[in-house]
Amino acid sequence: MPKEMLKGNMAIAEAAVRAGLEAYFGYPITPQTEMLEHLSVRLNELGRVFLQAESEIAAIHMVYGAACGGARVMTSSSSPGFSLMQEGLSYIAASDLPCVVVDMMRGGPGLGNIQPSQADYFQVTRSAGHGDYHPIVLAPASIQEAIDFTVLAFDLADQYRHLVILAADGLIGQMMEAAELPPMQPLRSERPDYALTGAEGRKKRLITSVYMQAEAEAAYNQTIQNRLRQIKRAEQRSTEYRTEDADLLVVGYGTSGRIARSAVDEARARGLRVGLFRPQTLWPFPEERLSQLLERVRGCLVVEMNAGQMLDDVRLVAQGHIPVGFYGQMGGLIPDTEDIVGAIDAEYARWSRPQPVVTRSLVGEMP
Repeated sequence: MPKEMLKGNMAIAEAAVRAGLEAYFGYPITPQTEMLEHLSVRLNELGRVFLQAESEIAAIHMVYGAACGGARVMTSSSSPGFSLMQEGLSYIAASDLPCVVVDMMRGGPGLGNIQPSQADYFQVTRSAGHGDYHPIVLAPASIQEAIDFTVLAFDLADQYRHLVILAADGLIGQMMEAAELPPMQPLRSERPDYALTGAEGRKKRLITSVYMQAEAEAAYNQTIQNRLRQIKRAEQRSTEYRTEDADLLVVGYGTSGRIARSAVDEARARGLRVGLFRPQTLWPFPEERLSQLLERVRGCLVVEMNAGQMLDDVRLVAQGHIPVGFYGQMGGLIPDTEDIVGAIDAEYARWSRPQPVVTRSLVGEMP
């Protein structure tokens, strides 16, 4: 299919429709509201289900219900709204239900602002509400990746009966690029075998998150951990750029990783051997490939639009064997190429004198 100019939010929404989205429940919040607006038209055109709920809390519990019925279902929100969904996400996680949630991250904490941010990293990667659980988290850096990852999100959700989050900063939702949409997939002709569709003519099915006995709860939690280990082995995704001879590895995801690519080119033009590693899954974090790269470099620089969150995962992989520096912007500010090149210069300068293994080079106040 030919490429066309697409805005991120609408591209994600249309990709979901073409991936077989049957039901959407959501509530408007900038910078993702265009997703809701697009789906309000398209799903009604196709005779599928669209409902603007009275709140994000209501929306995520409607998602829970539709997932119980075996529908391909999705919601989307932005940081404060995503926070309100945490209880519902935990119920979905504990019920082994597939669904897709888009978090178009904005500045915070609190109501914050409507500018792009990556400050939800801990929230999207560490759990879905309370309990021992990780959602699969995909992090696009372009409109084309946002489209491709939306389709992938539904497939992974169904494959593992698991929650999948598409985590993007607000810039991805608001910018326009030439991209190619996927072909329209047919809706599923049959409901999956766990779906609650009425018990006439078949054995009764039960979806629950309640295990009153500690032993039963522990046994169920172990099944979750077994699945998480399987996902962690199979679904680590990343891409890299000019890493073959790098002695400094820049690590960034989403928009930060995209801008860092230009910074790598500028640093290379000045004779510095710099490469880029961009995680495409934030959970499972692509630690296997990153570990291989860190064995070959002298140091690492993490770039994020927050106070340093993915930094913790990179430090865990580095295990103190090489210096790990940090450059970040907070509150909706976006780093530019010159900012990152300046941080690269600072890392090279540090190598000429003794330094602690882990450092931060944060614009603004130190956390």
